[in-house]
Amino acid sequence: MNTRDTLKAGANGHLYIGGADCTELAAKYGTPLYVYDKKYIEDICRVFDKTLRERYGDGRVLYASKAFACKGMYRLVEKCGLGADVVSGGELFTALSAGFPAEKLVMHGNNKLDKELVYAVESGVGYIVCDAFDEIVRLGKICEERSVTQNVLLRVNPGVEAHTHHFVQTATPDSKFGFSLMNGDAMQAIKLAVGTRGLKLRGLHCHIGSQIFEKDSFALAVEKMTNFYKLVKEELSYEFDTVNLGGGFGIYYTEEDRKLNVEDYAEYIQTVCDTLKKCVKAKGLKKPFLFLEPGRSVVGEAGITLYTAGSVKKIAGLKNYAAVDGGMFDNPRHALYGSKYTAVLANRMNDKATELYSIAGKCCESGDIVAADCFLPEVKRGDIIAVLSTGAYNYSMASNYNRNAVPPVVLVENGESDYLVKPQSYEDIARNDADCKLI
Repeated sequence: MNTRDTLKAGANGHLYIGGADCTELAAKYGTPLYVYDKKYIEDICRVFDKTLRERYGDGRVLYASKAFACKGMYRLVEKCGLGADVVSGGELFTALSAGFPAEKLVMHGNNKLDKELVYAVESGVGYIVCDAFDEIVRLGKICEERSVTQNVLLRVNPGVEAHTHHFVQTATPDSKFGFSLMNGDAMQAIKLAVGTRGLKLRGLHCHIGSQIFEKDSFALAVEKMTNFYKLVKEELSYEFDTVNLGGGFGIYYTEEDRKLNVEDYAEYIQTVCDTLKKCVKAKGLKKPFLFLEPGRSVVGEAGITLYTAGSVKKIAGLKNYAAVDGGMFDNPRHALYGSKYTAVLANRMNDKATELYSIAGKCCESGDIVAADCFLPEVKRGDIIAVLSTGAYNYSMASNYNRNAVPPVVLVENGESDYLVKPQSYEDIARNDADCKLI
């Protein structure tokens, strides 16, 4: 188990997170339950912010809120000095409802609806990142109709093939994201944006993928982006003043992953900053304002999910299943990507792990596995199973599949706890069902 100072085994044999006993949390709030450590999130945010300011200067860290978004999370990262990126009208609404300054928000999305663009423009978001030719035209019209000028970036695909799962690679040649630097699309998009009234093209954005551990991938992205900035300056006599290099820093899920500490993440930021400074100087470019967008690395290891074990099924010579009261409705990542996790018995941390289990969810799907091949002590009904590193893309990807309720979220600090997101009731699940006149 990679504790990273947020998870500890107590003298009573229980798992603790942020000073709170996980067994007591399960009893107080019920399971399934998402739990986040406030101090862990604050520490990571402040290291990212401090490193960028000290190593580079003019820039801002944006929390990639698709990893985990709720009003409390937006308030927390804003207090730590970060901006945020949002990828939908719903995320934008949540951030603004939390009091997040609109000028510190960057709006993303590869297929933004007109109503989302209108909402972003009228709310006064700092930047909108365009990802399609028609979006440039539509956004320009929206801005011109309102007599406003909107700062925009263009998302480009630099063609950096990061070493990570194919589903979370976002800069391969055939990616759905961005204008390609390789086939002329990016240059064509720049010309269109520069000539579109209502838009102020400030620079480009790229994001090469997620769960990346190699610094070289980030350095290569910087090299390719600055090469293109130089080309734009030479061919169009247009020099950008902003660059957004995305995020993608990896976290620890299992022993197959690197164990990174706060200083390691600072080194990732330093690599990006130092490479960018070196490249712009060598290419005769002015130093751009730098955006970085960590998400998973901010919340991934800060969160765990607590479950109560139910039926235990042992198929002789084949497989052991420990069924829990959650499943793919609170964590679909194994079903989607085959994602791997570490699990422990939160109420019996001192017991020796002797058996291999797949932790099965309660949904009516053969593929509903929360975590496969986990070594645990012999699991008994009523045990509290903690699945670690579930802070990113679990709550945010949750659903009401099989009419299960999305679990609540609690934040812990120094042993204290409170809701970030309250539990759903059966009434909540059926609230929008209509009395259809055709039935």
